[in-house]
Amino acid sequence: MAAKPMLHYFSGRGRMEPIRWLLAAAGVEFEETFIDTPEDFEKLRNDGSLMFPQVPVVEIDGMELVQSRPILNYNAAKHNLSGRDTKERALIDMYIEGVADVNEMILLLPISPPAEKDAKITLIKDRTANHYLPAFEKVLKSHGQDYLVGNRLSRADIQLVELIYYVEEIDPSLLTNFPLLKALKARISNLPTVKKFLQPGGARKPPVDEKILEKARKILKF
Repeated sequence: MAAKPMLHYFSGRGRMEPIRWLLAAAGVEFEETFIDTPEDFEKLRNDGSLMFPQVPVVEIDGMELVQSRPILNYNAAKHNLSGRDTKERALIDMYIEGVADVNEMILLLPISPPAEKDAKITLIKDRTANHYLPAFEKVLKSHGQDYLVGNRLSRADIQLVELIYYVEEIDPSLLTNFPLLKALKARISNLPTVKKFLQPGGARKPPVDEKILEKARKILKF
């Protein structure tokens, strides 16, 4: 078992990208094995690495963890990013679920039928600008602290900033009226390990394009 966490996934964002973000923000170096062919995926299945027939899979601390939420939960707890008590953990979980509402819409956008994409983008922009970003801006304004919970970095901050990057790829103007969220983005982005993650050639993956999507279709045979 590798000393560093070993991530098994496609060479794309998908459901592994929040895990990459979390590990980077925690200052954890990791390695990746990319699934490039149907044979790579079958090998994982045949080796017994997939408890369920799907990825991501992360080898860490003598375990092979599957399902993105348990992987995120484990690493957040291990690196003190999940709150100091039950109240903080509840708030962090609540904010993460809000982030997930928008993130899921963005994640599924590339596989949407072409005729539906414009309507889906409009919906994402509306919900983001009129519901979710105002809610998070209000949280930061209400306590005047640098982070969402307990005035220290948590998983909620990391996943929110990841979402902000996605939102800006859709429409940079959506952040215009949210100075506290822009400041949070700058604060997280300037963490040395996150800065390294974000720089060209870093571990952050580019947006899903048709080439990446076609490769995933062939590997998963859908």
